[in-house]
Amino acid sequence: MSEIPYSVRRSERARRVRVSVDPEAGVEVVLPARAPRREAAAAMVELRPWVERRLRTLARAREELGLRPGVVPFLGGPLELEPEPGRSRVTRRGERLLVPAGDHRPALERWFRRRAREEVAPRLERACAAAGTRHGALTIRGQRTRWASCSPRGDMSFNWRLLLAPEPVLDAVVWHEVCHLEVLDHSPRFWALLEGRCPDYRAHQRWLRRYGPLLSLPPAPA
Repeated sequence: MSEIPYSVRRSERARRVRVSVDPEAGVEVVLPARAPRREAAAAMVELRPWVERRLRTLARAREELGLRPGVVPFLGGPLELEPEPGRSRVTRRGERLLVPAGDHRPALERWFRRRAREEVAPRLERACAAAGTRHGALTIRGQRTRWASCSPRGDMSFNWRLLLAPEPVLDAVVWHEVCHLEVLDHSPRFWALLEGRCPDYRAHQRWLRRYGPLLSLPPAPA
């Protein structure tokens, strides 16, 4: 049986051994600061079946998405990445993105953050107008574990990675947060309100649960 590669990280805040499987970082074992390193190996032995299932799930999801080198998804369509030496900013030309040569991810993330505001803001305005509500400030962020949020004051935060998902998924997340302007919790009243305004929201939630972990920027070719 082959060994599964993994990294070990110590954390002052960790109270127990944790194992995570991330599409970018791979398999990571988090140890409490004073735990002996052998506990990482023991955790991998104990959790190997779960780790293998998770790796298989991610591999199938990646194949289903059709992700390939040199291409980044944008609201359901592919954009070809075209590196240019000396370039510092990303520019779109039709279905191509002109990106800096080398590690283009910082510049590409900045481009996506700008586009996220341009895509989210009008959708948010239209949804609020249809619902008869008003939102507060709009912020674009890059959280790893949250797609969007609505504060009690009505301030909205959206993850720029939503632009890596199909357009209907983004629309469903916008409606989710707009419904929170009326019902801040996730009570049955909230879900009924969301279903009335976005009847297929469940399908888009399932899409995010399955493919959301894979929504990241591609590295530069080796």
